[in-house]
Amino acid sequence: MSETSLSLLERVRGDVTDEAWQKLIEVYSALLRSWLTRFEVGSADADDLVQEVLLTLSRDLRNFEHSGRSGAFRNWLRCILVHRLRDFWRSRKYRPAAIGGSTWARELEELADESSDVSREWNLAHDQHVMARILESVRPRFEPKTWEAFHRQVFGGQHADSVAAELGMPLNSVYVARSRVLSALRREASGLIDE
Repeated sequence: MSETSLSLLERVRGDVTDEAWQKLIEVYSALLRSWLTRFEVGSADADDLVQEVLLTLSRDLRNFEHSGRSGAFRNWLRCILVHRLRDFWRSRKYRPAAIGGSTWARELEELADESSDVSREWNLAHDQHVMARILESVRPRFEPKTWEAFHRQVFGGQHADSVAAELGMPLNSVYVARSRVLSALRREASGLIDE
């Protein structure tokens, strides 16, 4: 199987020193930083905590067993973030007030609780963020017309026949464009986000 057909998660598990690892860092650094900001972590400390989360990922990813359950990697990453935040605030013996007037500890416990609203918010933010990054990385692999045909169908909600007419493409090519791009996205996102 070629490297491009493997998901990002599989490629990183294979060799944490390659370009896949760099891509994982690019995909996740901003997401992690935004959640650390939510817990009033300063910029310099946030950089350190992002590095700690990524270090934990690099150290433990080979042992991570995807349960096949939807969002398994996303949940594992959330748990790592929660543990790093707890350690961070415990080491400083300080607990800031969390957003919205609730206590910091309760907000963090809600993030740790897989069934809470905060955890569901993490899931949504994670999937949207990761999909946006994957879309950016996959786009250069396709001709502009192929990408446009895919984008108009999937994000624009246009029917294939109208896309074909507007882009001057055979109808079958429009279907193939959608299928090829979706296939590449599924491969890249496998194990990282829900279908």
